[in-house]
Amino acid sequence: MAHIWEDTDIMKQLLMTGAAAMALSAGAASAEQITVFGPWLGPDQEMVEQVLAIFAEQSGHDVRYTGSDSFEQQIVVDLEAGSAPNVAVFPQPGLASDMAGRGFLTPLKDGTADWMRENYAAGQSWVDLGTYNGPDGEPSLYGFPYKVDLKSLVWFVPENFEDAGYEIPATMEELKALTDQIVADGGTPWCIGLGSGAATGWPATDWVEDMMLRIHPPEVYDAWVTNEMPFNDPKVIAAIEEFGYFARNDAYVAGGAGAVATTDFRDSPKGLFESPPQCYLHRQASFIPAFFPEGTEVGVDADFFYFPAYADKDLGTPVLGAGTTWVITNENQAAHDLMEFLKTPEAHEAWMAQRGFLTPHTGVDTSVFSDPTLKKMNDILLEATTFRFDGSDLMPGGVGAGSFWTGMVDYTGGADAEEVADTIQSSWEALK
Repeated sequence: MAHIWEDTDIMKQLLMTGAAAMALSAGAASAEQITVFGPWLGPDQEMVEQVLAIFAEQSGHDVRYTGSDSFEQQIVVDLEAGSAPNVAVFPQPGLASDMAGRGFLTPLKDGTADWMRENYAAGQSWVDLGTYNGPDGEPSLYGFPYKVDLKSLVWFVPENFEDAGYEIPATMEELKALTDQIVADGGTPWCIGLGSGAATGWPATDWVEDMMLRIHPPEVYDAWVTNEMPFNDPKVIAAIEEFGYFARNDAYVAGGAGAVATTDFRDSPKGLFESPPQCYLHRQASFIPAFFPEGTEVGVDADFFYFPAYADKDLGTPVLGAGTTWVITNENQAAHDLMEFLKTPEAHEAWMAQRGFLTPHTGVDTSVFSDPTLKKMNDILLEATTFRFDGSDLMPGGVGAGSFWTGMVDYTGGADAEEVADTIQSSWEALK
């Protein structure tokens, strides 16, 4: 692989330390070609290629990356045809799990799960994320999570908070108290929008997932996303109603509760920046600044805080997110060497030094982040006691990207939470 990185001091240091090279297995002495297939194109492809170039330099392997915006469809075709890459990068763990069950994936080396528990914040969460049942029905660690997205964030305008004398809430109890205080002061606390064309409703699924993690232990969440616990279980209905506490109160939402489902999620944060502000709070994932007004500087004109947990639930600091999982789809020694490389701080710092990268690796030097906003987000990730992947992405498409979306639209429109949950459960049973 050609070197395509800019000649920065950080990249030079990563190559000169040799620490990653020492972490690779002795088998790297025999160079092999390794193909990596993932979802990234454009600038993201350039960034992952910079990381892989360091691996190639240190291992001697010939590394070739291919990206596709149809990854999910193409990887299944390639696996079934026997023409799979050595390593595949799955944005959806559910699909990787399906492929493991069909015998298309190779388990990671013994000791990887222990390494993850010791070196990733909320380590067992990551082991669980990459553990799937093989064709014999026995669970093994197949997936190595690398490159994470963070969803449990609340956005606000610091100037608005300062003018009103509001403090950043540290608990869900304080967040609800702040919500009431804003109303008492004559303001509107929240901007919420579920509109997203054919995908309308998905922002509400993130709310419900976050609430599941804040009122129930993580094992309840796990049972929910697999339907071991039915969607219409009272625990799930309670989480839906926790979302409704914010979204179905006319006084709490800009435009009133009736505007939630019809407001596009890309437009919903704009109320933060009106004068006077149309709202003070907006819960959304780390990508939302892309839809802030042009010229908005995160950390100055807008900022964020962790979507807090309940103090009285004693459930730690759970975090909801997404990301990619790397798996071996066509085994050779170089593929195992690449997985060993992903354990090293260098593999993470190489992307941290660029942009658009978060990691739960506790051994990284967070001063390497090129963007202080990303460092602040990563601190939230490193402080998490539990990490769970976006639940709707783990569910069957007909539910997670179907009835769950439409059910949340119905709920914000006034439908009963239990009736909505019954409908979603029926759709799940129809897929079995």
